[in-house]
Amino acid sequence: MNLERIHNVYFVGIGGIGMSAIANYFKSNGKNVAGYDRVSTKISDALQQQGIAVHFEDSVDLIPSEFKDNQQAIVVYTPAIPKNNLELNYFLEHHFTVLKRSEILEEITRNTFCLAVAGTHGKTTTSTMLGHILKVAGVNATSFLGGISENYKLNLILGGDEIYVVEADEFDRSFLKLSPNIACITSMDADHLDIYGEKTELEKSFKDFADKVSQTLIIRKGLPLNGKTFGIEEDADYDAKNIKVKEGAYIFDVKTPTETIENIKINLPGKHNVLNAVAALAMANIFGAPLQVIAEALLTFKGIERRFSYKIKTADLVLIDDYAHHPTEINAVVDSVREMYPTKKIAGIFQPHLFSRTRDFVDDFAESLSRFDELILLNIYPARELPIEGITSAWLLDKITIDKKQISSKEDLVENVLNLDSQVIVIIGAGDIGELVDIIKKALSHEN
Repeated sequence: MNLERIHNVYFVGIGGIGMSAIANYFKSNGKNVAGYDRVSTKISDALQQQGIAVHFEDSVDLIPSEFKDNQQAIVVYTPAIPKNNLELNYFLEHHFTVLKRSEILEEITRNTFCLAVAGTHGKTTTSTMLGHILKVAGVNATSFLGGISENYKLNLILGGDEIYVVEADEFDRSFLKLSPNIACITSMDADHLDIYGEKTELEKSFKDFADKVSQTLIIRKGLPLNGKTFGIEEDADYDAKNIKVKEGAYIFDVKTPTETIENIKINLPGKHNVLNAVAALAMANIFGAPLQVIAEALLTFKGIERRFSYKIKTADLVLIDDYAHHPTEINAVVDSVREMYPTKKIAGIFQPHLFSRTRDFVDDFAESLSRFDELILLNIYPARELPIEGITSAWLLDKITIDKKQISSKEDLVENVLNLDSQVIVIIGAGDIGELVDIIKKALSHEN
């Protein structure tokens, strides 16, 4: 496919974090872009401010006329779109070129130098760190990110069309469409079992991805793969040592295969972010960025929206927002909060994401959520799924062992949050709970 000859690109599910990055990319490259999504969000608002037409009703009549010519337009969709979507079926029935997000990324990065970050946890932060490092190092790379960078206020770092950084998503085996030159695998914990069925199938998919890497594979020390390793005090090829916490920042040394760089500093909480930083450092260093430049870039890295984002930070009250939606991620958040606020009571507000994920990991969720002092559960966010009988937030709540726990509707959430006793409140989840964060912040701050 020659993308230069395509003038009109239509997105079904344009408001997704990965989809919107590609929409922004095409708009920035002079294409005519439009799309549909189910609900209006901050992301869709930002797209509209860029001059991209977005509508929120699944209606063929609302598709602009210039996108109804199958010779002049291509269509990109997310696998999260239901099979009965009217617009998607219109494009399929009228023989448009219809591509999944992973397939359009395959086309964009074909015959380029591609750096890909994969893993069930850590890939968004690691890829965003890597994109920032390359930008600071003067590398003319374009980075597609799975979150909104606090440095650039976008999920896209624009550069040239010869070097790309991509977040390689294991959902729906999407990352097998890529052909990376340098790749990193941060983790291979069981997830997306609605797609894979068994953990062994997920691991096989990661091994297939590893086989597609043409130059260098970097892996978390201990994963059952062959490649350069990274870790913390694990005698890895890229190994963080002498870790210290000072005024809320991590300071550490990194031993590489050729030298040691001392006193790297990141202004992010949690040892998992030290791991992410070492992974990004390894990728950038193997690509050719000098270690001192990498250290300077990590110092100026501000983080990602909804990744341990402080919304309120005073002596009396702290409100943190995080995307965590898997037990391992929740544990990492709790570890970070306990490390930062060891003497304070901590409350969690969690919206489970997917019926199948809740079913598959219910005992692990119960264990991780029981580490809070207080807990509010919202109902399960369905995303692409239909309900599963018996799989509810009440079922999960019953397995949680702390005394101060409750289920709340979205309508009653603010009132229930105001009645919490904790000095630190953590909002977690990957569904539409992110749309409630500013409302909760205003209520807690007594803003009008």
